[in-house]
Amino acid sequence: MLESAAMRRQCSSRFEREARKCGWQRIAGIDEAGRGSLFGPVVAAAVILDPKRRIVGLDDSKKLPAERREVLAMRIREHALAWGVAEVDASRIDAWNIYQASRQAMAEALTQLKVAPDYLLLDAVRLDVPVEQKSLIHGDARSVSIAAASILAKVERDRLMVEWDLVYPQYGLAQHKGYATPDHLAALRSCGPSPHHRYSFAPVREASCWAAGAKQTAFPLT
Repeated sequence: MLESAAMRRQCSSRFEREARKCGWQRIAGIDEAGRGSLFGPVVAAAVILDPKRRIVGLDDSKKLPAERREVLAMRIREHALAWGVAEVDASRIDAWNIYQASRQAMAEALTQLKVAPDYLLLDAVRLDVPVEQKSLIHGDARSVSIAAASILAKVERDRLMVEWDLVYPQYGLAQHKGYATPDHLAALRSCGPSPHHRYSFAPVREASCWAAGAKQTAFPLT
C-alpha cells in the first residue's frame, strides 16, 4: 500500500534505525533556521541523539509553539550524545547567497560536535564533507534527529533576534524574528535597512533604494 503524504511526513526514528541496521552508529541530524529572514544570520544545528534516551515530542520546529521549543531544546542539550550550533552572518549571506551560506553554517555546526558523526541526515540538502549522508525532503518533519537540529537552530536564532531587538527596536525583531511581515516591511520603508539586514534580498534592497531616494528628496543638493 502506498504511503500517504501524512505518513511520509510523520516524525519518527525510522531513518535512524535504518542507518543503524547498515552499521552506522553516530547519526547526526542537521538543519537550519532563518533562511527566509530579511535580517541577521542563518543559524544551523547538528545533533546526535542517544538512541537509549528518547525525547518525546520532537517535530519540525515550525509546528511547535515557542514555549514547547524551549523545553525540547533544553532536553536535547541535556540528553543528546552531542550537539553543535553555528551561524553565518548577513554580510556572508550577501556575498555567497543564502543557499551556500546555509550549507556553510551546517558544515560549521558539524565541527562543534564533541563526537564525530559517521552518518548525516539532512533536510533537502547535501554537504561537501567526507561523511555518508542522506537528504530527505521535509526531513525536519520526518526524522527525529533533523527535528532536534531544527529546534536547536530555531531557539538559538530566536534568542539572537531578541538581543538584536534591543539594538534596533525600530524594526520589531523580537516579534517577527526578521521575517517579511507587514510591520517589518513598513519599518524598512520608514527607517531604511540596518547594517545587519540582508541587502541581497529584494525587500531590503528595495527599501534601501527607497530610503536613499527619500533622503535626496528631503535634502536636495544645492
